[in-house]
Amino acid sequence: MKKRIKASAKTSKIKKRNVPKPKKKSKTPTKTSQVKKKSNVSAAKKRIKIGITNLDPLIQGGLKEKSISVVAGDTGSGKTIFALQFLHAGLINGENCLYLTFEEKRDKLYDDMLPFHWDFAKYEEKKQLFFLEYSPEQVRSLIEEGGGTVDQLISKHKITRIVIDSITSFSLLYQDELAKKESGLALFELINKWGCTAVLTAQAESRDSELINASLEFEADNIILLYHFKNKGRRRRAIEILKMRGTNHTDKTMEIIITSKGLVVRPSTIIK
Repeated sequence: MKKRIKASAKTSKIKKRNVPKPKKKSKTPTKTSQVKKKSNVSAAKKRIKIGITNLDPLIQGGLKEKSISVVAGDTGSGKTIFALQFLHAGLINGENCLYLTFEEKRDKLYDDMLPFHWDFAKYEEKKQLFFLEYSPEQVRSLIEEGGGTVDQLISKHKITRIVIDSITSFSLLYQDELAKKESGLALFELINKWGCTAVLTAQAESRDSELINASLEFEADNIILLYHFKNKGRRRRAIEILKMRGTNHTDKTMEIIITSKGLVVRPSTIIK
């Protein structure tokens, strides 16, 4: 009897040795999951640089991709320079850009920008920059057509940045407030359809009054205010970020100056 017990014990030991141990689950993520995580992080952090010295660091590196920004200010505040500096930052980065204006003339505008060493004519010759001079009525037709030739231009040349200078002229076409609101919303829908990062300029006469159409203020992802005021006998300029969705931005009104390199923000000089 004892021999049988010993034999069975040996058999059980052999069986135990032959039973494979369960594999432990690896805590190391697979390559696929790692790629997904990286792509999600990069998508969340995708920012488009404005190119204005000292401004991008104040808005988490730039504007959110495919966002719509309204830059509002009074005469001489630097709206057009701001918009063209934004386009120039894209051009030197190899992007294709579109400038749509109601007021500016091509040759004069390009000549005015040469002191900043921005040779827009060169980029236009390379078919990297597209300059469109439209009347407000043409833009109204453009909206009614759902994009028309501009839609084709953006798609064909893979344009990533667009400037409309300025939407104030366009809004003056409509006397009725409801019609003005509906046209503004239609314009924003069209820009969203194009999938570009857009900067729209707007004329504002007063710091304290309503700066832009209320519906546009609501629809815009970002609102940047530029000021041009007299202080102690001389004119000064300032910038304020009124609104910037999904961005931790400064709430201070800072001095901004025009230099040989374009606009430069002075974060340490606060305007009270």
